[in-house]
Amino acid sequence: MKHIAKIIKISFIIILLVSCTEEKKKEEVFLRPVKSQEVGYLGNNKIRTFSGFAETDKVIDLSFRNTGIISQFDIKLGQKVSKGQLLAKLDNVQARLSYEQSVAQLNTAESQLNTAKLSLDRVRSLYEKESASLSNFESAKNAFKTAQQNYESAKRGVAIQQDQISFGHLYAPEDGIISAVSSEINENVSPGQPIATLDAGRDMEISLGIPESTINEVKQGDTADVSFTALPGKLFKATITEVAPSISAQTATYPIRITLLDSTKDVKSGMAANVTFNFGNTISSEKVVIVPTSAVGEDHNGRFVLLIVEEGDNAVIKKQTVTTGNLTTEGFEITSGVSAGQRIATAGLQTLLDGQRVKIQ
Repeated sequence: MKHIAKIIKISFIIILLVSCTEEKKKEEVFLRPVKSQEVGYLGNNKIRTFSGFAETDKVIDLSFRNTGIISQFDIKLGQKVSKGQLLAKLDNVQARLSYEQSVAQLNTAESQLNTAKLSLDRVRSLYEKESASLSNFESAKNAFKTAQQNYESAKRGVAIQQDQISFGHLYAPEDGIISAVSSEINENVSPGQPIATLDAGRDMEISLGIPESTINEVKQGDTADVSFTALPGKLFKATITEVAPSISAQTATYPIRITLLDSTKDVKSGMAANVTFNFGNTISSEKVVIVPTSAVGEDHNGRFVLLIVEEGDNAVIKKQTVTTGNLTTEGFEITSGVSAGQRIATAGLQTLLDGQRVKIQ
């Protein structure tokens, strides 16, 4: 009896182990993950993100209007400056020499003018007494007029040379902060050569490029969301202020500018920005069903999509024939076969089978 009971006990254990193994096998049925998305309308959820960089709305390159060697340089990176503040001077010896020469020419012209006037007065007096001829009188008048013109020209020359000397003084054109310095004292500079950059703006702007496929959806006054890599977790609202009418040859995009509506001191010039636009409201109210091109397959029966019919945590593939319309930048227009809200597979159409159980990824 004990032997029989032992055999029964062993048999029960074996049956139990086999049952557990079968259950595990059933549990280990592999469900293929599949990428999918809901069918929507043309223009819905058209969210695009582009990269740009921040800068103030008024950036001024500071430069001299004359040539020379910098003899005074009171410019430092990050320095706050006030309008009219002297920032730098040139040791413009040539301008001062030219000024001195123009003053000497003015003195000479003034002396010649006085001499011509005295001569004209003398000849006029003689002419009135009929002791000088008309030709002598006309000659004296012409000499005086020429001397007067030379004097006025010399005066203008002195004023011009004074300006040339003043061009060797660099004053801050606006209140602002020095954001870049590109020269040093004792450096020889040319007219128009930038020696520093002044951020004089009050608003912060983002400069970026928009591709040809999207530019017609960008309108001045539209809004956007802006985030910065250097400021994680912070989102700023912005409005489009400038849209270029032509493409940039350097970037092959259309340059635009947007202005932050709620800028803070944390946003600084040069920061990399991500600008997100939602173009969903810019499309007409006509409801056109759209699916990605990757979701449309083709066989001997025509074009099809793979519907995903959800069953609890899993789903089943159902092959659905569709009629396509125009091909747009968002995908194929669908005129029949599926409707908005249905879920379709967007990858692996050649390997998925009708009726196959899958797991939505």
